[in-house]
Amino acid sequence: MDRAQKEKLVEELGQIFESSGVVVVARYAGITVAEMQDLRAQMSEAGGSVRVAKNKLAKIALDGKPCASIADLLSGMTVLTYSEDPVAAAKIAEKYSKENDKFEILGGAMGETALDPAGVKAVAAMPSREELIASIVGCIGAPASNIAGAIGAPASNVASILSTIEERAEAA
Repeated sequence: MDRAQKEKLVEELGQIFESSGVVVVARYAGITVAEMQDLRAQMSEAGGSVRVAKNKLAKIALDGKPCASIADLLSGMTVLTYSEDPVAAAKIAEKYSKENDKFEILGGAMGETALDPAGVKAVAAMPSREELIASIVGCIGAPASNIAGAIGAPASNVASILSTIEERAEAA
C-alpha cells in the first residue's frame, strides 16, 4: 500500500469515526472468511458496516475525533463495526459474539463516551431507533383511537338497540 492509498484510507476511517453513532471494536482471530461475510451481511441488514483496517492507520484517523478513546483497544487482530444508529452495530456485534466465540468484543465508543464490553452489552440491550419510533407512534395513535371509539360507541349502541327492537317486532 503506497502513501496515497494510506492517506485515502485514513481519511475514510476519519469520516467513519466522525459520523458513526457507535463504533465497536472486537478481536476476530480465528474467524473464517465465510463467518466474516456472515457478520458483514448481518451488519449490512441492520444498517451498519464492518471494517478491518491496520491499527496504526486507524489510530491516526482517530486523532481529534470524538471516539478517540478506542485507540487503546486497537492492538492485534481487530475489526471495527459501526453504524449511524447508536444501537444497531452494538446489537449485531453482541449477538454475533454469542454465536461465535472467536469474536470477542473489546469495547467501543458512542460519541465521546467510551464503552467497555459491559457498556457495549448495555447499549445492545437498548431499543433501536426504529423500535423507539414505533413505540412513539403507538403512544401518539392510542389516544386518537380511544377518542374515535368513544365517539362511535353511542351510535353503535343506538344501532344495536334498534336492531334488537326490530328483531322482537318481527318475532311477535
